[in-house]
Formats: sequence, C-alpha cells, structure tokens
Amino acid sequence: MILDAVFYLLRAALDLFWWAVVIAVIVQLLVQFGVLDTRNRVVWSIADFLYRVTEPAFRRVRQWLPNFGPVDLSPLVVLLLITAANILLNAVRNYMIRGGLYF
Repeated sequence: MILDAVFYLLRAALDLFWWAVVIAVIVQLLVQFGVLDTRNRVVWSIADFLYRVTEPAFRRVRQWLPNFGPVDLSPLVVLLLITAANILLNAVRNYMIRGGLYF
C-alpha cells in the first residue's frame, strides 16, 4: 500500500517536471519571437517560475553538451532523461513485484 503511494508520487513528479520542461520551452520560444511580452506581469511571473524550475536541470546538462551555438539541446536531453527515469522506475516496481518485495 505505502509503496503504491511512493511509486505514484514519483511518477507524478516526473510527469509534472516533463510538462514543466515542455511548457518552459514553448513560453521561451513565444517570448523570443515577440508573441508574448515579458513586460506583462502575468507573463513575466509564469516565465520566471518556469525558468527557476527548469534551469538547474538545463544548466547541468549544458555542462556536458558541446556548444552548438544558438541551438540549445538541453531541454531535449532533459526530456529524454525524464523518460528514462520513468522507465527505470517502472522496471524497479516490476522487479519488486516479481521478487515478492512488493505486495
């Protein structure tokens, strides 16, 4: 019972972070193309929140990626890592079920 809650919360956290990365990329593109104006307080607040949530992960990935100039591939790598973590989480859960450690 308690492990169900733990696995559910971990999966939910990974899903929320995945969506935060996707929305952060979309908002940043809309700001760069001038569709959204950061002088608007609501737009600035949303963009700032998404930046603060996603930038630590992006920064760590950028340290390992080569410099591609204006192209930033760190969101793509972060999305792949989140998906890999989700797959690993499901594999651990299935291993625990098969091993009898999970009821």
